[in-house]
Amino acid sequence: MSRAIRSIGVVEPGRPAILDLEEPDPGPGQAWVRTEWSGISAGTEVALVRGTDPHHLLHWDPDLRSFDDAGPPATYPVTGLGYMEVGRVTESRTPDLAEGQLVAMAYGHRTGFCADPTVKPVVPVPDDLDPLLGVYLAQMGPICVNGLLHAAADVAGPGGRIDAGVRDRHVLVTGGGVIGLLSAMLAVQHGAAEVVVAEPSAERRAVAEALGLATLPDGASAEPGHPAWRAVKELWHHGPGDAGADVVLQCRGHDAALATGLKALRPQGTVVDLGFYQAGAEAVRLGEEFHHNGLAVVCAQIGRVPRGMADAWPRTALAEVTLDLLRERGDDVRRHLVTDVLPFEEGPRLLADLAGRRLAAPPLQAVLRFGPEGQPREHRSEERARSGPGRGAGLGSM
Repeated sequence: MSRAIRSIGVVEPGRPAILDLEEPDPGPGQAWVRTEWSGISAGTEVALVRGTDPHHLLHWDPDLRSFDDAGPPATYPVTGLGYMEVGRVTESRTPDLAEGQLVAMAYGHRTGFCADPTVKPVVPVPDDLDPLLGVYLAQMGPICVNGLLHAAADVAGPGGRIDAGVRDRHVLVTGGGVIGLLSAMLAVQHGAAEVVVAEPSAERRAVAEALGLATLPDGASAEPGHPAWRAVKELWHHGPGDAGADVVLQCRGHDAALATGLKALRPQGTVVDLGFYQAGAEAVRLGEEFHHNGLAVVCAQIGRVPRGMADAWPRTALAEVTLDLLRERGDDVRRHLVTDVLPFEEGPRLLADLAGRRLAAPPLQAVLRFGPEGQPREHRSEERARSGPGRGAGLGSM
């Protein structure tokens, strides 16, 4: 047996829509989760709306784990988008999930889901957390924690603590989107000596500063002749021939941000890359600092933790670290990162506007609210989301 649900998908490139689908009824060991909140991960979802993600351009060989032209690419429609859901258990056939319990999962923008805890992680949303902030628990927060975990493994091996890669170290974060800001806040929480966020957008730098983070303008927004990487090297000068960040958390899917990260590192430093790239890397010059300073780039992709750490760091453990941050800084996250809350029914229009670059001030974090149609939209502009005194400092005038 199955039941009808509605899900946001993509009919064809450029056409996000609400689709009518069927979801199986819960069987033994399963439960029904009715969705209450779902966060939009703009980078990943907009790529699917535009059709620029690699799976829709090239054939993916799951055995070789490589892209090639030996077969057809993925096709449309895409029946599900998103991975930042919070829902309430309304029926349960498992002792692991109680009816009425609020949980976080990653199953897409859909009105309901048949949850099986043995197949997909289910993270309880505690009573002391704003339920909306639960959208960060199942995947978005763990993406950022996994970045810190890769930094830890780089310096301390598979037995390293979560703070080993940032504690008492100088951390540059490239990108002031949600992943960059959460990663920077995690680095601060876990004892970094200093953290700087490099970001082209003045609006996003203002959000970072409101969160208490130091910032630098990057790219075209930087002062002529004084790019972000040079400012970092001047700020963190450790000795002759040794200047720059100990580690870079690269959080933009743009080759220019990766180039900034590599140039900003001290010798033998590492870029931990959390970005999802849609094109090549023309701005990256591997014969320059990468070669001459003995640098490293490691991808922190949410599908895997560092080698040798899987048993100690399941998704639920990554979620626990996320929860610690949200308990400490949840009010700030809600105030400054979550800029728009709107009804589920408006999701396709927002995604189409984002994909078409039609918004003068795109939301930093949009969250879809599920419930009766026709509820008024709550809109918090970036200006309002940043209201109040910021605790950070811009470093662009250094």
